[in-house]
Amino acid sequence: MSSDEKPSAPRSLAEALRARDDASLAALLRARPDLVTPVPTDLTQLATRAGTRASVVRALEHLDRFTLQTAEALAVAAEPAAYEELLGLMAGDARDAAVVAALPGAVAVLREQALLWGDDDRLRLVRTARELLAPSPQHPSPTGLGPSVREATAGMSPGRIQEIVTAAGLASTHDSVSAVTALASLFSDRRRMSALLSEAPAESLEVLERLVWGPPYGQVTADPAARLRWLLDRGLLLPTAPGTVVMPREVALHLRGGHAHRRPEPVPPAVEAAAARRPQVVDAAAAGQAYTALATVEELLKDWDEGGPAVLRAGGLSQRDLKRTAVALDLSEPMAAFWVELAYAAGLIASDGEADERYAATPFFDEWVERPPAEQWVLLAQAWLAGTRTPGLIGGRDAKERTLSALGPGLDRSAAPEVRRRVLTLLAGLPEGTAPTAESVLARLAWERPLRGPQRDDDLRSRLARWTLSEAELLGITGRGALSSQARALLGAAAHPHGPAADQGTGSARDAGSPQGTGSPHGAGFPQGPGDKLPFHHHTVPAHAPGLVSPAERAAAASAAAVRLLAPLLPEPLDHVLLQADLTAVAPGPLHRPLADVLGVLADVESKGGATVYRFTPGSVRRALDAGRSASDLHAFLAEHSRTPVPQPLTYLIDDVARRHGHLRVGAASAYVRCDDDAMLNEILADKRAVALRLRRLAPTVLAAQADPAALLDGLRAMGFAPAAESAEGDVLITRADAHRSPPRTAPEPVPEGPPVPDGTLLAAAIRAIRAGDLASTAPRKPAEDAIAQAPGALPRTSPADTLATMQAAVLTGEAVWIGYVNAEGSASQRVIAPVRVEGGFVTAYDHTADEVRTYPLHRITGVAELADDEA
Repeated sequence: MSSDEKPSAPRSLAEALRARDDASLAALLRARPDLVTPVPTDLTQLATRAGTRASVVRALEHLDRFTLQTAEALAVAAEPAAYEELLGLMAGDARDAAVVAALPGAVAVLREQALLWGDDDRLRLVRTARELLAPSPQHPSPTGLGPSVREATAGMSPGRIQEIVTAAGLASTHDSVSAVTALASLFSDRRRMSALLSEAPAESLEVLERLVWGPPYGQVTADPAARLRWLLDRGLLLPTAPGTVVMPREVALHLRGGHAHRRPEPVPPAVEAAAARRPQVVDAAAAGQAYTALATVEELLKDWDEGGPAVLRAGGLSQRDLKRTAVALDLSEPMAAFWVELAYAAGLIASDGEADERYAATPFFDEWVERPPAEQWVLLAQAWLAGTRTPGLIGGRDAKERTLSALGPGLDRSAAPEVRRRVLTLLAGLPEGTAPTAESVLARLAWERPLRGPQRDDDLRSRLARWTLSEAELLGITGRGALSSQARALLGAAAHPHGPAADQGTGSARDAGSPQGTGSPHGAGFPQGPGDKLPFHHHTVPAHAPGLVSPAERAAAASAAAVRLLAPLLPEPLDHVLLQADLTAVAPGPLHRPLADVLGVLADVESKGGATVYRFTPGSVRRALDAGRSASDLHAFLAEHSRTPVPQPLTYLIDDVARRHGHLRVGAASAYVRCDDDAMLNEILADKRAVALRLRRLAPTVLAAQADPAALLDGLRAMGFAPAAESAEGDVLITRADAHRSPPRTAPEPVPEGPPVPDGTLLAAAIRAIRAGDLASTAPRKPAEDAIAQAPGALPRTSPADTLATMQAAVLTGEAVWIGYVNAEGSASQRVIAPVRVEGGFVTAYDHTADEVRTYPLHRITGVAELADDEA
């Protein structure tokens, strides 16, 4: 072929793929990762897989609205269609300038994703895509167009066709094919069609107006009205079934001015601003929410510290336990469910795996709680970004009408990470401090990933987007609706290997803001398990050399940047409280952890907010004494950490409870009560509330009970006494609330949305294997003279003697040969090899398929054929 000779047009998708370079094939496999799992043996198999229904449906679902509209227009165009015809369908007779500018990009996306092939003068949708998008009575086209004249008249009698042609003012023909062609030509001619419609009654034109944008089907009676009869006689409506008529596609396109769609949308809708604030205000508000988020998660885990709610038999948290948790956190049930799910996604809670299975904090919680607050927040934010569990579904029902419960099965939605990251990316595209309107965000997402079919406001992606906006505000990702600086830094983390990459082709080639991949709690920069450390290395990634750093390094740098930005905005913990005369203490801000822990035992939290109010009660003081503190310890603790004098009522309260604490002793008999004051024992025996304990006197200072020691302690405390437990040796037992922990657990793996996007190494290996396999399957071959007869495309078959002779000859000439090979697992393949040595029943050769030197047993080679000479 001469250098200036134009290559022949491809005759199939496989030929079109064969003409692509490696970069184009890599873009295809990255955009449609299902095509590379497993790696196709050659380009023919790749083309076949690209045309399967499941793969085409998935590819169509990842197109933006304009690119999908382009595919829909191609489905109603001629097969094949010229680019000019497609342009007319998309831009109309007026040639909309925005559509004209955007259409080449949409065609390029369809061609890159192997949904379209052929040169611009012969564009073809892959057959499966055309079948999915073309109009039919059962599945009307998304364009609202009906069948063509040729399709609608396929079953009509020749006589009736001639009648329609004559009524339309056309000359009669000798056959139906030419008559249908003439009628279609009339309907496609703007000038002649306008003249025909100028003669139509006004009532007939109203019928056409009702059908023009679809659906194109209508119902008629056996004796249609005059306005319908006029249209039926001229073929402007054609019968498709008894009582049903359709407007031919050519008629609708004339009435639409050539438009396949009522509203082509070549440009994505802009994300509109709802409010603009100073970035410092946004960052401060987000930091406040971040601190509240950390406090809420820590409070939740402390509430479950001694063992949380039981695990339901079907998995998850019961509605009663969720309600109890919501009351403990002073939150609504949906918000409590969100924090429970977030802690679970971050690997902070899990089931303990015991026979009486309960939820509990994981060992990782003890490590997480000791980290600086900014690092704690980054871990939570990363878990939220990457998690596929969707708290917003809790309380709904699954496909089997079972209620979805918190921490239960059925909450994973693989689209959640991509939607979250895309929503935040849209927010990041606005000026700093700008909050968007929720409606404009939803409209943009609907354009980028439209539903095929009727649009709904309650589809999953719309709900995920709404939940993302509210959850981001709760978590401190946004402040007053605008993306915070720390969140902007965090979004620079690497994509999750199971999520769609930025260059996956999820949007149009015109949209530079295509959805980024999702992060993962087990991806770069996130701990692999509860005991792993988050790499908060304080360094930055050079912006000028993105290819020189790994995804893990980019994720670590993004996390470190977020930590640096957030840390100065979080309130500094305090080492003091303000004691009040009404037996309360006010913490004007967050407290240092040791102070907060001790105060949490010594007093009960009465209210939370900007300042936390603690109340001292006899029960809370007794709790501190039970934990091993003495009265003097408590007095010293309060004096040290109070900025105000210790009120006298609080001193009296501590001394009074301490004086009575341990005056009664409870041990195991089943249980007994021991007291040196027999008058107090008489008082207990006389109390009606002690009947359930079934007490009896063993000695002047000892009572025996039929209850266990714990129940006896609780019963006496309910009667107003302050007993202390004692050991078998008679020593007072110091009771501490032992923290219950689950075994080490990793955070739940996100459920991927389809196959993972292949990395560069896998792409290079896959393309090399596909190219080599294609060489083996398409290389021209010389049939051996005595070769066993075989079907086209089958493995070569030659006798062992001919196989050996051909191999030895190839060694001497250095030529490549085509072989069939069956490996030890019984898998058959065809390969092109260049034999180097034949000895001992083995042939050593350079395998073009594997791109390496390999050794093959001769007995596993089914046959061999010489490659034909290159006539070029």
